[in-house]
Amino acid sequence: MYLCHFSSTTLLKKLSGNRRSMAPSLHTLSLLFFFFFFFCFLRLSTAWRPLPRMKNNVTELEFGGYKKYEGSSEFVKLKYHMGPVLTSNITVHIIWYGAWPSAQKRIIREFINSISAAADHRSPSVSGWWKTVQLYTDQTGSNITRSVRLGQEKNDRLLSHGKTLTRLSIQSVIKSAVTAKTKPLPIHPKGGVYLLLTADDVYVEDFCKKCMCAYPFSVPDYIPGLKPLKSPNGEAAIDGMISVIAHEIAEVASNPLANAWYAGEDPSFPVEIADLCEGIYGTGGGGSYTGQMLNDEDGATYNMHGIRRRFLVQWVWNHVVNYCTGPNALD
Repeated sequence: MYLCHFSSTTLLKKLSGNRRSMAPSLHTLSLLFFFFFFFCFLRLSTAWRPLPRMKNNVTELEFGGYKKYEGSSEFVKLKYHMGPVLTSNITVHIIWYGAWPSAQKRIIREFINSISAAADHRSPSVSGWWKTVQLYTDQTGSNITRSVRLGQEKNDRLLSHGKTLTRLSIQSVIKSAVTAKTKPLPIHPKGGVYLLLTADDVYVEDFCKKCMCAYPFSVPDYIPGLKPLKSPNGEAAIDGMISVIAHEIAEVASNPLANAWYAGEDPSFPVEIADLCEGIYGTGGGGSYTGQMLNDEDGATYNMHGIRRRFLVQWVWNHVVNYCTGPNALD
C-alpha cells in the first residue's frame, strides 16, 4: 500500500493492481483517497500480523490460559500519534476505469452503501463491522464518523491513460476526473474519498501478487492444502475486492495523514488497524486460518450481511480490547 501527499491540494492513498500475477479474471484494484494537504512523500506499508506459536508443527492458538487468537499479542503496540481521524462524513466517489459489467458495479455499490445502513437489518452486518472503526478518536475525543456514503461516479471506458498504469499515471487519472470539463467529480476537502477501480484487462504495477487480493476465494501456492472458498456473490474477484476496499477505507479513516493510529515507530512504514488483522475473518483466526465464518445454503462463505447481499470482510484491530474484532465474533 502506498500513501502520497502530492501537489498543493491533495492527499493520495492508493492501491494499484497487477492482474498478470493474479488468478484468471481477477480485477485489478486501485484505491485513491484524496484530502487537502501541502507536501508530498511516498511510503510503502507492508501488511503484517502477529503469527501464532508453532509446537510440533501444529499451530498453537492458546495465549496464556485463554484460547483466543484473532491477532491478539503483547507485542502489538498500536498507538495514537495525535493526528486527525475522519470525523466528518465520508463520501466515496468511484472511477470505473475500463469496461465494467453492471452486475459487478452493483455489488461494490451495495457494500459501500451498507457501511452506514440502518442497524435494524440482519446481523452480523457491515454496519456492525464499521462500529469497531468508529471506536477510534482524535485528540478532542471525537469518534470517526458513522456516515460513509456513495458519492458520484465517473466512467472511463476508453482508458484515457492506456491499459498500463503506473503510480504516476494513476494520479493523472484521478486529476482528470476531478478537473474534467463535463461532469467532474466533486472535491470534498474533509471527507472525499476517490476510489479508482480498473477493469480486468488493465495492468497496474506492483500490486496483488500471488492471488492475495482475492484471498480466500483464490489461494496462493505457498499455502499448501488450503482450498479456495466459494464467494458469496458469485464473483470471486469482486468479492475479494470488497475486503480490500473495506481494509483501505478503515485505515484512511483512522490514519488519513499517517500521524494518527498505527503501530511501529516509523510513520513511513506504519502498521495500521486493518494490517494487524490481515486474513482474519472470524473467531479463532490467525496464521493461515481465516477463523469461523458462515455458509449459506449453496456453500458460499460470508461473515456479514449488507443491505441485501452477503459479504466476506476481514476484521480490524480493536484498540479497546487489544485484538481483532468483527460483527460475527462468537464471544
